[in-house]
Amino acid sequence: MTTPTPIAPQPGDHHDLVENTENAIELKEVEGLSQGRIVLRRFVRHRGAMIAAIVLLGIVVLATTSIGWGPIPGWWKHTPQDMSPIANPRGAPTLSFSGGLVVGEHPFGQDNIGQDTFARVMRGTQQSLLVMVIIGALATTIGIVMGALAGFFRGHLDNVLMRLTDMVITIPVVMIGAILGFWVGGASPVTLAVALSLVTWTSMARLVRGEFLSLREREFVDAARVAGASSFRIMFKHMLPNAIGVIIVNTTLLMAAAILLETALSFLGFGIRYPDVSLGQLINEYQTAFATRPWLFWWPGLFIVSIALCVNFIGDGLRDAFDPRQRRIPSKRKMAKG
Repeated sequence: MTTPTPIAPQPGDHHDLVENTENAIELKEVEGLSQGRIVLRRFVRHRGAMIAAIVLLGIVVLATTSIGWGPIPGWWKHTPQDMSPIANPRGAPTLSFSGGLVVGEHPFGQDNIGQDTFARVMRGTQQSLLVMVIIGALATTIGIVMGALAGFFRGHLDNVLMRLTDMVITIPVVMIGAILGFWVGGASPVTLAVALSLVTWTSMARLVRGEFLSLREREFVDAARVAGASSFRIMFKHMLPNAIGVIIVNTTLLMAAAILLETALSFLGFGIRYPDVSLGQLINEYQTAFATRPWLFWWPGLFIVSIALCVNFIGDGLRDAFDPRQRRIPSKRKMAKG
């Protein structure tokens, strides 16, 4: 009698075994938890998102507490409008790491008239963050309403709303933003943010429309309709919570794009203008000094890049947390242990 020949393991079997084991462990860990707790646990385990959230929180706290906000005073001794004698040659930063951290009177340096760059960068960070949050909130709201109406009612209303969306999409956002920014750029950052929100809602509207087109065919929508619920109650009470994952993730991406749009417009002179301050306006103001006093250019640029990257990493973590199909590839160490 012949002995059965053992089947050799295939190259992908070990990877599949490890992945299935990890999936089973994850399912066991989240058993009995609410959907919100599951999403929170997945988000907290995303290292990049957590580091980005901590860094972004630190930037917000630093910007709001250092020079104060509105009537609330800050702990920094200079304001964005203060002019002091030049401390270092050419206004070089007093911040030093040699022999220990030394902050000094002007850690980010001074401009040619003696204004403290740290105070101005903090003020610009406040304004840019304010514009980013308002654009994110208002553009998301407009996109949700437009997309929900188009996806739920379909027909002629869908055609009208989507043709309007397509018309806004075909025109470059920077060009529309430049026109709107030229009209309201000298006004408050709130006015500028509201104007820019009118041209940045289109991607959210298309995504929400796609979600609502899919959700309107689900059984719970039919059950709510049979129970006598109105169309608006079905849309915003039953369907919207099921699309919240896509909305939150794309809101973070929208906010990251918003701060870059505000920076670009302010750099071109169509956004926030002097005597007010934003990070893009600072780069525009100090661009001619890049060769001789580069610190005036570096610090606003560093905060712009940091904020945009942090928001993008947070959005990446939220995407993984809300999407159960997202699986991280096991590391070599985990595969070796398996």
